[in-house]
Amino acid sequence: MNKTIFVCLRSLLLIAALVGCKSASVNTVAVKSPEYLFESGKEGYKTFRIPAIVTSTKGTVLAFAEGRKNGSSDTGDIDLVLKRSEDKGKTWSTLSVIWNDGENVCENPAPVVDKSTGVIYLLSTWNLGTDHESEIIKQTSKDSRRIFILSSADDGKTWSDAKEITPAVKLKDWTWYATGPCHGIQIEKGPNASRLIIPCDHIEAVTNKYFSHIIYSDDHGKTWSLGGTTPQDQVNECTIAELSDGKLMLNMRNYDRTQKARKISLSNDGGTTWGNIFSDQSLPEPICQGSLFSIANKKTGKGKLLFLNPADENKRQNMTLRISYDNGSTWAKSMVLFAGPSAYSDLTLLPNGNIGCFYEAGNTNPYQGIMYQEVSFSELEK
Repeated sequence: MNKTIFVCLRSLLLIAALVGCKSASVNTVAVKSPEYLFESGKEGYKTFRIPAIVTSTKGTVLAFAEGRKNGSSDTGDIDLVLKRSEDKGKTWSTLSVIWNDGENVCENPAPVVDKSTGVIYLLSTWNLGTDHESEIIKQTSKDSRRIFILSSADDGKTWSDAKEITPAVKLKDWTWYATGPCHGIQIEKGPNASRLIIPCDHIEAVTNKYFSHIIYSDDHGKTWSLGGTTPQDQVNECTIAELSDGKLMLNMRNYDRTQKARKISLSNDGGTTWGNIFSDQSLPEPICQGSLFSIANKKTGKGKLLFLNPADENKRQNMTLRISYDNGSTWAKSMVLFAGPSAYSDLTLLPNGNIGCFYEAGNTNPYQGIMYQEVSFSELEK
């Protein structure tokens, strides 16, 4: 294709995604236009990255991100920041900083709502701002990755101090470690009902193998324990959902380039153990984070499963929302939210029954900001 024609076509796709116009070529349907909720270079931060979003028991929508003070690097001065919406995502509060440890790294927000108490827990990881990921993996860093928890009992208006839980949830021979980044879940049925779960990943020392795992709490966030780890490696950042049959699903970032698709693992025991990893070839993967969200139907026993990621085998672009009615065996419908550069994402169910989509995107690169977009099921299921 002529380079000039290609650039023009791509520009048209970007415009269609931004204004929500229908485009048959990319299966984009009319939705409420995405807007930057966190825009890089504004509000005191050079870059905003790593979205996570939840809806509280009172209907408040909480959107978390990393505020990277001086650049786009994964290390350095990084804070956890938050914006709240008390009107179903129509308007948002000003930015609040919920964890700032000087020039160190406070990152990987992974919130979960305890539906029985209303308390919101935020799991996160920390390291020295002078330590780099490669050094932590090689064990040449001054410190290592540590895991912390914060909580809010007033819908995110105020937060507790960060409390370290590293000894309870990280093995001694693990180097790199990350919570989420995306929302956690609370199991709704079965012998592990009310269990809080956060999807995580780690790297083993010596072997340098990447695995996904979970951590959980059975006492409403008071204490946290290490759950099961995937039997195979080459996966890391993951997202979790409870399926309508009671099983748990991990949907994982995939480093196996022979299969450029998302990796899946299932658990029958509340995340204590995980089955062999398999590939979902219908979910293209450019080596990037993705987000999964399940919606139960207590009347019929059948639920809906949503998935959002940059649906491209090689590049972080083409942010696509999908829906499954059979626990992810097939994906019945899909729509492109943003055709251009896009990366990390998260999903929540809004109080009005629509879907809150929160994702990194930009015209020239995926990290120009984090967009918020509301999508109705009627639009998705056309």
